[in-house]
Amino acid sequence: MMGSRPARVKIFPLAGALLFPRAQLPLHIFEDRYREMVEHALEGDRRIAMIQPQHTDEGAPLHQAGCLGEIVGVEELEDGRYNIILQGTERFRMIREAESDEAYRMADVDLAAFDDGDPDPLAIAQRAAVEDEARAFGRALGLEVDWESVGRLDDETLVNAIAQVAPFDIGAKQALLESQDLSDRASLLIQLMQFQRLAPGGADSDQTLQ
Repeated sequence: MMGSRPARVKIFPLAGALLFPRAQLPLHIFEDRYREMVEHALEGDRRIAMIQPQHTDEGAPLHQAGCLGEIVGVEELEDGRYNIILQGTERFRMIREAESDEAYRMADVDLAAFDDGDPDPLAIAQRAAVEDEARAFGRALGLEVDWESVGRLDDETLVNAIAQVAPFDIGAKQALLESQDLSDRASLLIQLMQFQRLAPGGADSDQTLQ
């Protein structure tokens, strides 16, 4: 893409949590620093950037791509915790982590790093392959799923919803987030479900295609 669109954003690093443009992500906010982050977001532009750390240790370095979200639903609990819903707006690429006096982390990002316009629909065969493998994956995990309702989802919602909830590792989740377009993400998703379903230990193992 040509040009860039720099912005400074509040960062919520959370392993395994993916946000996509036009998708929603419910979050339960209980740590003091992230309560403060939500309070500041609600007082300002209502935006929080989701990004995965590279591993789960405290203070881990961040992956270089994430997704900006807008708080579209909020419930403040009596003890100061929050339940919020983020609506994804655009993916970004990190420029640098920013110095900040806040308890939470902030970063300078490029909001023009990805083309996040409405995607082209999947080919009929690819859509069918996503649904077929999702059924097999669900059976392997022992899940009860309303597949009739799943079949009514549009292509983007289906692919991104599976990417959000599937028990893949951090690297696989990141690869799904950074896929160039919906077709690429769908192809990778099929591979990941097939590999993990057939891996030793079954679909709920921690092995993921590299």
